[in-house]
Amino acid sequence: MAKKEKNTTPDFSKFIRWFWILFSGGILSVVFIFLAASWGWLGEMPDHTQLENLKTNLATEIISSDGQTLGKFYLNDNRTPVNYEELPKHLVEALIATEDVRFHKHSGIDFRGTLRAIAMMGKGGGASTISQQLAKQLFTKQVSSSKIERAFQKVKEWIIAIRLERQYTKEEIIAQYFNIYDFLNNADGIRSASSIYFDKELNELSIKESAMLVGMFKNAAYFNPRRNPVKVKDRRNVVLAQMNKYEFLDKSTTDSLQKTDLDVKYTPQSHRDGIATYFRGYLNDFMKDWIKANPKPDGSKWNLYNDGLKIYTTIDSRMQKYAEDAVQQHMPRLQAEFFHQNTPMRNPTAPFLDLTRGAIDTLMRLSMRRSERWRHMRYDLKKSVEEIKASFHKPIKMTVFQWKDGKASEVDTIMKPIDSMRYYKSFLRTGMMSMDPHTGHVKAWVGGMNYRHFQYDMVKQGKRQIGSTFKPFVYATAIDQLHYSPCKEFPDTPYCIEKMKHGNMEEWCPRNSGGENDYGGNRTLQDALANSVNTITARLIDQVGPQPVVDLARKLGVESDILPVPSIALGTPDLSVYEMVGAYSTFANKGVYTKPVMVTTIEDKNGTVLYQFKPETRDVLSEETAYVAVKLMEGVTKYGSGARLRGKGREKTRVDFREIITGYPYEFENPIAGKTGTTQNQSDGWFMGMVPNLVTGVWVGAEDRAAHFASITYGQGAAMALPIWGIYMKSCYADETLNISKEEFEEPEALSIVVDCSKLTEKDMLTDDDLDNEIPDDLEGF
Repeated sequence: MAKKEKNTTPDFSKFIRWFWILFSGGILSVVFIFLAASWGWLGEMPDHTQLENLKTNLATEIISSDGQTLGKFYLNDNRTPVNYEELPKHLVEALIATEDVRFHKHSGIDFRGTLRAIAMMGKGGGASTISQQLAKQLFTKQVSSSKIERAFQKVKEWIIAIRLERQYTKEEIIAQYFNIYDFLNNADGIRSASSIYFDKELNELSIKESAMLVGMFKNAAYFNPRRNPVKVKDRRNVVLAQMNKYEFLDKSTTDSLQKTDLDVKYTPQSHRDGIATYFRGYLNDFMKDWIKANPKPDGSKWNLYNDGLKIYTTIDSRMQKYAEDAVQQHMPRLQAEFFHQNTPMRNPTAPFLDLTRGAIDTLMRLSMRRSERWRHMRYDLKKSVEEIKASFHKPIKMTVFQWKDGKASEVDTIMKPIDSMRYYKSFLRTGMMSMDPHTGHVKAWVGGMNYRHFQYDMVKQGKRQIGSTFKPFVYATAIDQLHYSPCKEFPDTPYCIEKMKHGNMEEWCPRNSGGENDYGGNRTLQDALANSVNTITARLIDQVGPQPVVDLARKLGVESDILPVPSIALGTPDLSVYEMVGAYSTFANKGVYTKPVMVTTIEDKNGTVLYQFKPETRDVLSEETAYVAVKLMEGVTKYGSGARLRGKGREKTRVDFREIITGYPYEFENPIAGKTGTTQNQSDGWFMGMVPNLVTGVWVGAEDRAAHFASITYGQGAAMALPIWGIYMKSCYADETLNISKEEFEEPEALSIVVDCSKLTEKDMLTDDDLDNEIPDDLEGF
């Protein structure tokens, strides 16, 4: 019997069985991992509510009356969301071409891209879709360095991406991705990035600018335009090439754009930089008070830095820029003259005048105790008084402010803190506010020269002596009570108010600024106000009494304390620019006071109105009295202390001031009502200027009243403050879109007081002394 042959054919059934076991197990494991992730076993997963209400920190946006962003309030995230419709078409195309070309064809996961990435071990590019990247940005708090943990994170991101696709449209996902991404340098979200890197709104971005920003999605830290511009340009060109590859750009356009520079215009955004910084400082306090008084419906408080509020303000970004430019043009030139007068040879106690060294030491000690450095060391660091005092006399590195080549700049130096305090006291400061007298809308607010170094706001926070800018309140009281005309004459002679009258403890005998030679003849009220004659103002307050003048100031919106004594007629009270502009606006608004308005509306991130301002107005003066006061102040700019606005000042004025009066001659030809103000020792210079639909006030002076110009030549309001008004108004008039009025102030229909002195007879011009202090019937009304 033949032997049975042995079967030598290999038996693969065992291996095949194990293959299917392992393959099935792998599939089941993957399915289990996905199920475990979706059930939250691999870590917390967002529920339906979280996906429906994606939580991101949104900065509060401050919006001007002309629709521009003035700034934002934020702590860590400078993010302002945009809708898909606000994204430029080429920006979206750049993103899709570079990050996810099949974005509109998948449902969150690009399986084709995933298989390619697995097959090529990631060398052919990643496979993350835009939806997956959004999931990562939203819900992966920290990318793990462990490959296994990172794989689990990826699984969670895939599941979230699919859920996002079910919850949102493709357009909403793209908008969310642009909004959530951190482009570094405080550029959170695409809108901030556009502003910070190119100083543009989104709709102004060019194709190459959009390509650069999209290129940063790969790795913003590496492709940072400020630190690695060469690599950023290369990456931008890759994006442009991708746009060409997928036919969003033609070849010639692509080649042309790839040859161009980045043209980055880095514009940092912080609370101390940008436009309207002092106004934003005021607004920060306003909002904190509003938040305290206006909780959310659930009783919790709004978060100014994270809740994405929108604050609509009355500030006009164009007028704000013109105001800031006016300050930047004039102040360096004025400061240069101040430094020239305060060299050690000319003034050994610079920047102070009329102070002994002992008084200066006392002033510096008091300033030291009021400083932020003292507060921080005493209360935060718990240092002793002796340690704090010693620290002020130790040289340290610091960055200080300076005017260089007519521009604000900084310089690094080594200086004792006590010396730096004296250095800063040598700088002249300024405050400026501009307002529509009819609506009360504040159009421009400049609280100083440089918010980074001079944070004390001189619009509302600071108050200084107002000098002769107070005189119109005295004149208006006389017009209201006694029906005086601008043409009424008074003798130009020395005048005293006796002791114990009107609260005087001593006899009060004010002098005119020109000394003994500044008397003689008669002056009309118009001429007296135009030339700021003190003795005639003293006569008026003697006739009407100080208390009615104080009462009028109160009705005009002045809240600061004013003593009812005769000396207030010459401007001894300390008031703010804010109060003065509000008060003067009453004259331009036909006697109706309108409280200044800075905020019109506050909305939440969804556009729900949370606050709507209500105008606050009250009748203060008759329309006739307000008009006569305005006509009086027109004389100031026609032939008085404000005449240089028309380029027709006295010859000596033109010579003396040419070097520091920026923009002179201004050659305004339209009606302007105004008043200059200069305080004792030239410590404060003021100018209040009005046209029918705009009232603007300007103050200039040093931090301490002891730091001032030596003479009135440079220390008067017409030299210190008026030029800022002139430059600002020239810019406003040049911008015809603002519609700033050049018309006459509207005359009341029933005007019983004569304002045109050419219409009066010689008899009508008789003074009170000529008529034995009686007003005959035929002069009643003048």
